[in-house]
Amino acid sequence: MSSNLFLCQLCNEPLKLSQTLCALQEEPLESQRCASPSTKTAVSEEEPQVGTSSRPLPDCGRTSQERTCCCTFTLLGKTTSLRTLNVIQNTTLELSEILSGQKDVDHPLCVDCIDNLLMQLDAQITLVESDNQNYRSFLERESLVSKEEREAMPMELCAELRVLEQEEARLVQELKDIDQHHARIAAELRAAQAESKELNQQKEQDLMEYSALKMDQLELMDQLSSVENQLEYAQSQLRHLRKTNIFDITFTILDEGPLGIINNFRLGCLPGIQVGWGEINAAWGQTALLLFTLAKTARMQFQRYQLVPRGSHSYLRSLTNDEELLLFSDGSHNVFLNNKYDRGMKAFLDCLQQFVDEVEKTECLFLPYRIHVNEGLMQDSSGSGECYSIRTHLNTEEEWAKALKFMLTDLKFILAWASLRYLCTKEGTKPNPF
Repeated sequence: MSSNLFLCQLCNEPLKLSQTLCALQEEPLESQRCASPSTKTAVSEEEPQVGTSSRPLPDCGRTSQERTCCCTFTLLGKTTSLRTLNVIQNTTLELSEILSGQKDVDHPLCVDCIDNLLMQLDAQITLVESDNQNYRSFLERESLVSKEEREAMPMELCAELRVLEQEEARLVQELKDIDQHHARIAAELRAAQAESKELNQQKEQDLMEYSALKMDQLELMDQLSSVENQLEYAQSQLRHLRKTNIFDITFTILDEGPLGIINNFRLGCLPGIQVGWGEINAAWGQTALLLFTLAKTARMQFQRYQLVPRGSHSYLRSLTNDEELLLFSDGSHNVFLNNKYDRGMKAFLDCLQQFVDEVEKTECLFLPYRIHVNEGLMQDSSGSGECYSIRTHLNTEEEWAKALKFMLTDLKFILAWASLRYLCTKEGTKPNPF
């Protein structure tokens, strides 16, 4: 059994050989062995030599690497000549049968590849038959032309040739003109492209400058808008401040109850309403600050006393002996003596009367309660006409609280007058009499 493997030359698939082909391959070997036994004996007795023979195989559509590995075959053993009489006769017989069509040709192709090959051969045969038919028709057409026509044909062809040459010269000249025109158009196109490129660069530069200017404009507009908003806010605040009464905001005096109240601090006390001395001192501090602010607004200086507002420890300083007259107490002062606390409240009434006299030189205040500085009394001039002492010396809490309340009521009227005057001064108009 032969172990040789044959592949299809197109698809490289393994082929199964027929028994006829196998017998055909074995016949030359058997005839060789039968024809020269002495040669076989001689070969077996000699040293075994290895002879190699290679030949290229047809390219079967393999890659370069596959062709390198499979395009050759090697025979092992000593090669002997196969040109014996028997081999030559058998080969001649097979060739005769193949040429006469009595035997099929054995070849290393598979069935599918054979079908494809036959289709290609049929296509080639069709093309050859078409060419053959064209050649036959041309020969038949030539055979129908007469002798006179054949002799006149060169002259016609020469005339046609001259016409074609003139047409060719005209077309060549036209082609040259077209080439020149094309060259001129190409030069104009290059110039236009260069100009377009320059314009594009200039456009990009202009766009960059425009973008920068636009950015600057937006920033300036933002700044302008911010400044306008700040100005509007400042103007609104100014209008609000012009309409604002600083005295009404800073000082609030209430006199509807039994006690006078300034800035939520009660001034005085009653047997049924106990008020700490800290709150009373704070109320005196706010009262002293109010009179000090009114005097400063009216640009006047007090005589005999200097008002020193210091919150819960306010006092008046005497301008004659530099004595400090207190407006605060802790309740330890002697109510039966002429103490500094009583003299401080009496001196405060003196300063208040000085302010009233200064204002009434030009305007009439019409205060509801009259001040008696020498006695330290507050008189209800519009009502019962009774007088109440502002001192604690030999006085009751009820009368002391009423005197303090009457004093705060007069200060409330003076505060209203000062607010009106302050508002008219800001608006630049003349104040009306109170």
